[in-house]
Amino acid sequence: MMRLLIFIVALSYYAQNTLGLAPRTVLVTGGAGYIGSHTCLELLKVPDNKYNVVVVDNLDNSSEESLERVKELAKCDSSRVIFRNCDLRDQKGLTKVLDEFPEISSCVHFAGLKAVGESVSKPLMYYDCNIGGTVNLLQELGTRGITKFVFSSSATVYGEPEMLPLVESARLQATNPYGRTKLFVEEILRDCHAADPSWNVLILRYFNPIGASPSGRIGEDPQGIPNNLMPFIAQVCVGRREKLSVFGDDYDTPDGTGVRDYIHVVDLAKGHVAALDKLYSDEVGCTAVNLGTGEGVSVLDLVNGMGGATGKPVPYEMAPRRPGDVAEVYADASLADDLLGWKAKLGVKEMCEDTWKWQSTNPYGYKEVEELEDQ
Repeated sequence: MMRLLIFIVALSYYAQNTLGLAPRTVLVTGGAGYIGSHTCLELLKVPDNKYNVVVVDNLDNSSEESLERVKELAKCDSSRVIFRNCDLRDQKGLTKVLDEFPEISSCVHFAGLKAVGESVSKPLMYYDCNIGGTVNLLQELGTRGITKFVFSSSATVYGEPEMLPLVESARLQATNPYGRTKLFVEEILRDCHAADPSWNVLILRYFNPIGASPSGRIGEDPQGIPNNLMPFIAQVCVGRREKLSVFGDDYDTPDGTGVRDYIHVVDLAKGHVAALDKLYSDEVGCTAVNLGTGEGVSVLDLVNGMGGATGKPVPYEMAPRRPGDVAEVYADASLADDLLGWKAKLGVKEMCEDTWKWQSTNPYGYKEVEELEDQ
């Protein structure tokens, strides 16, 4: 009987550690933010408790409340999603977190500043945060042999497209400091892999994330005036803004307004789960992958979609083009299908309906009205 018990224990240990059945603990930087919180939720929803998450976030443009709601939606206890308030530029603080959780075996890196306009006026702040913080992170992970790494990059690395749809081999020519920080970090990761092939890296270049969890419990909650189109439209719809300015109606597009590849944040989050699954099963080197739908959607398409979701027209006015804006940008996402087995499934209708459910039930995001009155 004792031999049988020893055999069962040994078999269980083998199954968990050799066959990969033990929970995988993932460090998620910026995990309390918009895309990070949705990715944490999708990781926690993977069957058999396959993934646990440790989130580090400095809460500069995010809220710890998002993670409380993630735990609620995932129906999991606090041991499966742990939060530590830490800025990646604080190397001692980062060391402390990683020492506290030696079970971490991979990282999804979202943390960073992301406003294009602000990056133009404050470039050094962006280089310090996005590049300096990433270098600290990579140094700490590398010393511990944590080399499975997913990087949140952006289609901004392509700059003005020379051809469409954009493929991963297209020329990289970021045109603003924010885009350059993404591009420089990509180059740092390629150099890390060249120096040490144990780095197994997927660089996810995503296009225009919008939407929210269909639960209405988590969504995009920008601080101050939104820099992106969809949260601005949503705030107009809920009465926080008077009207939307549509910049340019004379582009060579079907309705004259700019066309972008909008992707539902839930699809995007599932793309990160697919990327992690790939890193745990195969060696990919350092590979860049587009995450998009492959379809262009105009500004007015989104405006009309939100009108359908809310049941009333969205007030807007036409305005001159903004310098640097281009007519069309959309992805070739075939590599994501071939390499990761991932495809976007949700369309504009779901993007608008889920955005409205989030904004209408959380008109001030994660803040309560009482909090706003106290500020």
